[in-house]
Amino acid sequence: MAKNLMIMGTMSSAGKSFIVTGLCRLFSRMGYKVAPFKSQNMALNSYVTDEGLEMGRAQVVQAEACGKKPSVHMNPILLKPSSDVGSQVIVHGKSIGNMKADEYYKFKPKLIPEILSSYEKLSEENDLIIIEGAGSPAEINLKENDIVNMGLAKLVDAPVLLVGDIDLGGVFAQLIGTLILLEDEEKERIKGLLINKFRGDVNLLKPGITQLEEKANKKVIGVVPMVKANIEQEDSVTSAFVNKKTEGKVDIAIIRLPYISNFTDFEVLKLNENANVRFVDKVSEFGNPDLIILPGTKSTIADLRWLKQEKLADEIICSKAPIVGICGGYQMLGEEIEDPDQIETGGQEKGLGLLAHKTILDSEKTTKQVSGTFENLRGVFEILNGTTYEGYEIHNGKTEITGKTTRENILGTYVHGIFDKGNIASILVNHLANIEVDASNLDYQEYKMDQYDLIADAIEESINIEELKKIIGLE
Repeated sequence: MAKNLMIMGTMSSAGKSFIVTGLCRLFSRMGYKVAPFKSQNMALNSYVTDEGLEMGRAQVVQAEACGKKPSVHMNPILLKPSSDVGSQVIVHGKSIGNMKADEYYKFKPKLIPEILSSYEKLSEENDLIIIEGAGSPAEINLKENDIVNMGLAKLVDAPVLLVGDIDLGGVFAQLIGTLILLEDEEKERIKGLLINKFRGDVNLLKPGITQLEEKANKKVIGVVPMVKANIEQEDSVTSAFVNKKTEGKVDIAIIRLPYISNFTDFEVLKLNENANVRFVDKVSEFGNPDLIILPGTKSTIADLRWLKQEKLADEIICSKAPIVGICGGYQMLGEEIEDPDQIETGGQEKGLGLLAHKTILDSEKTTKQVSGTFENLRGVFEILNGTTYEGYEIHNGKTEITGKTTRENILGTYVHGIFDKGNIASILVNHLANIEVDASNLDYQEYKMDQYDLIADAIEESINIEELKKIIGLE
């Protein structure tokens, strides 16, 4: 059976996914067979495996860092928020329906056998499993039925590293405060502390570390620097939506829908030096973009109504810019969306009327990987004809073509990740910028592997690896 290590954080965005990704890469490079594991994930950014099963993107990133194909056993439970008080519950890649928060809280102990079966499967195939917690183990209102933090650590007998984020300030209080709220048995399970996102001279931190170790009675096994690495994020509590002004010639406006999903579709566009990619949720921010993107959403009708309420629908309809609609965004571009079975909000809503199609939502969820070749595209998108693409579909509903679309420069698709393969993003952006495409443009997969190595290098240089091996029980 595999050894294990669990990474918990003092709060959300302390860097748990980042540290797990780096450790996965580091131990894989050392020759160990490593797999990531997160028993329960809550995110609107998901992925579809080769088998057509749905899982969270953080474990996809971590699997890539291990050099492994993503598997739902790495993330047996995925919660996709569909409202402020409820989520779609996905177990082993398949939806079992929507539940309100209180309903799921009572239900989740029944999922422990599912969690353990996935963990045992990974344990049989690997030397080491690196487990990611969720939020904070000190969320005392949620501890009773915990299946993702200390509850899971106890189930699989995992030693724990507790990570604090120094970049936000108060890291010593984060770590001490978390420990104070834990039970004695839980404190004992924490074998070391980790300070993440440090900037500056680490020698200036040493007096604080000494006092922290004395007060916590725990050893700080490393101070990980702020690493300028770019990995795909899965949570909307992220810096992904922070607009950074660039010198890009092509202004790309992505509509930041309230229930935006799979925003990782646009990472490869953000890496293009000729593109200025920004997320827009107000008319005052809309401007005069060169390309508009309507992304995916977990609540299509609700977000379509929001689009109209905020007057962004009018801006999109009146704009002369090319438009790309992906998944829910593609559905919005049509004439109407109906929800007779209340898959989302129920009822129906007129679409933006830019494409001649109509969508009826139903309970049958499409989850599959796809590939193909662009054909019969018109206007600025004609440049992509003959180019092959790969990606995956995750959607409820069927879309029926009702006529012929007269407006050019609109591309609608159900395929997530459609820009990732080869130099599709470069072809499109450079065409809009009237720049000749360089055949040596970014290989996105190779770029991602370089980022995983950057993180692994930083962890290797800043953590006491021999101490960490002892904690894990590795020879």
